Amino acid sequence: MTVTESSTESTSAGATRTTQAFQEAEARTAHNYKPLPVVLEHAEGAWMTDVDGRRFLDLLAGYSALNFGHGHPGLLRVAHEQLDKLTLTSRAFVHDRFAEFCASLADLCGKDMVLPMNTGAEAVETAIKVMRKWGYETKGVAPGQATVIVASGNFHGRTTTIVGFSDDPDAHDGFGPFAPGFTMVPYGDLDAMAAAMDENTVGVLIEPIQGEGGVVIPPEGYLRGVRELTAERGVLFAADEIQAGLGRTGKTFACDHEDVVPDLYVLGKALGGGVVPVSAVVADADVLGVLRPGQHGSTFGGNALACAVGTEVVAMLRSGEYQERATRLGEVLRSRLEALVGHGVLAVRVRGLWAGVDIDPAVGTGREVCEKLMARGVLAKDTHGSTIRLAPPLVVSEADLSWGLDQLEAVVRGE
Repeated sequence: MTVTESSTESTSAGATRTTQAFQEAEARTAHNYKPLPVVLEHAEGAWMTDVDGRRFLDLLAGYSALNFGHGHPGLLRVAHEQLDKLTLTSRAFVHDRFAEFCASLADLCGKDMVLPMNTGAEAVETAIKVMRKWGYETKGVAPGQATVIVASGNFHGRTTTIVGFSDDPDAHDGFGPFAPGFTMVPYGDLDAMAAAMDENTVGVLIEPIQGEGGVVIPPEGYLRGVRELTAERGVLFAADEIQAGLGRTGKTFACDHEDVVPDLYVLGKALGGGVVPVSAVVADADVLGVLRPGQHGSTFGGNALACAVGTEVVAMLRSGEYQERATRLGEVLRSRLEALVGHGVLAVRVRGLWAGVDIDPAVGTGREVCEKLMARGVLAKDTHGSTIRLAPPLVVSEADLSWGLDQLEAVVRGE
């Protein structure tokens, strides 16, 4: 798909079909999302097509789950091949794709072991359990006293444990009571983190870049400081790389920008290639080895289809192609967005092919800007009212990316 093939015009009949399909979906679905009024039917690469044949440039990429684009031929090939052989055994048995996936992912991370799960929230919950278990068995924390330090502005998922340490009212309010054992400190503040640590602290759980928060990048040296502090105090460092990892920022992991290796990588989204949900916690044996049979599990975690796709994702990342594209196109993204500051945009934050754009309230809310972009054939998503996030598939062409940014410029300049 190219820019010139994009079409945002609709007939009255087409609009009726979209409206009907959208209303039917909303009528029978819990309203835990407020989607843009578009009903998508087909996608390829960085482009999506709705039920009326209108084409849209995808600048969200499934919150980084589609780093490799829609319908990547290599990923679809391995998925189709695996579907004809075996999809699920449960972890009661071992299948022939399991060892290869775990070994390849562990090697990519420079770690010993992999614990496969399905969703990002499951991986975060797994990391919390592992850090607590490690704290009791290895560090010697008294039973029931383990604490984990988290950062303000965090987003790690939607389970009751996770939202209990969120400071986002939409995520937090109305869902208590919450599990104890978490201490929140300001994101980017090493002194506050150090002051919060005591003999019961078993782990620090942070996002190296806060995606849901609006692509918030910490101060230079923060990740190195967290690594040094946790090593000095005998505390585990868990990096939630679910959105930031696997090529999005121009490096395999966002922690790589500061040459930092955490104790636990928490991975998801792009690990499933936009085909199946795949997540994992990756760590050395002295950390993941604290788990014993029956203490943690997942029926679908590490299933054969997930392992086949995940193994191909790892192989694709080894080439470095996607990291290079994110770096190169990220500079295009940065230069275009920085030119808009003072012209409908208040501030931008860019790391690789990932950006948070703070919209001037005089232009409108983030939602209103996304609606205007949709009318121009571009799909993006707002967060926290006045910010929009841009995360194109890493396969997007420079011409298509530039065209999408042309549409954003026209919207924020009021053209």
